Amino acid sequence: MASIEKDLDSERRKHPRFNIDLPVKYNSRHHLFSKYGRAINASEGGLLVRLPEEIVVGQRLPLKVFFTSDSELDIIAPSVQVVWTGIHLKRDFTWDYQTGVRFVDLPPKDMIKYKNFLKGFKQNPSYAS
Repeated sequence: MASIEKDLDSERRKHPRFNIDLPVKYNSRHHLFSKYGRAINASEGGLLVRLPEEIVVGQRLPLKVFFTSDSELDIIAPSVQVVWTGIHLKRDFTWDYQTGVRFVDLPPKDMIKYKNFLKGFKQNPSYAS
């Protein structure tokens, strides 16, 4: 019984995740121009984003996340690292790439903005596995 509880504890997330729908902009090393995607859930440690291309696990990306707080547009610019990726099939039978990213470098002032944004979701987290 104790080993089952230990396994469940090891699979719990460090931070609760919240469903969101936010635009993101990123630059991959394969393209000269920026590309766009959507962040679909968030935690203090990272994001789940849908991107138009597959990014290699382990790759770092400069990212910009756009959101509103206090009726203003806010932008945070973390450096993220891809930790997993998978294909997401859309209703129209096209696909994009679901990509789990963790924050590697997030300037302190951006972290404050981001945490304040997430506070609005703290009342009803979408899930905390």
